[in-house]
Amino acid sequence: QVQLVESGGGLVQAGGSLRLSCTTSISIFSFNRMGWYRQAPGKQRELVAEITIGGSTNYADSVKGRFTISRDNAKNTVYLQMNTLKPEDTAVYYCHAPHLLGDYWGQGTQVTVSS
Repeated sequence: QVQLVESGGGLVQAGGSLRLSCTTSISIFSFNRMGWYRQAPGKQRELVAEITIGGSTNYADSVKGRFTISRDNAKNTVYLQMNTLKPEDTAVYYCHAPHLLGDYWGQGTQVTVSS
């Protein structure tokens, strides 16, 4: 069974930084792309950033210039470096990995940004 294990969430003041990690239970090369989504209370889940197997990246307009997605293939891990955090970044962040055999999600990690 494929698992995506997230870590790195927490409480931070506005302007601060956090780094999220997502480690896969199988080779990261099993996925053509991986991404981070977030869901705030009362809102739909939205794409934050994604990275392809070739290293191309895509970001939501709201996080461009502040967040960076990267991957360490040797560790089967995708990272989301979040800088200059704002209260509106508060949400549960989910790692996502689409695959031919299914759509895999992490358990979610809470990020709370205080003003």
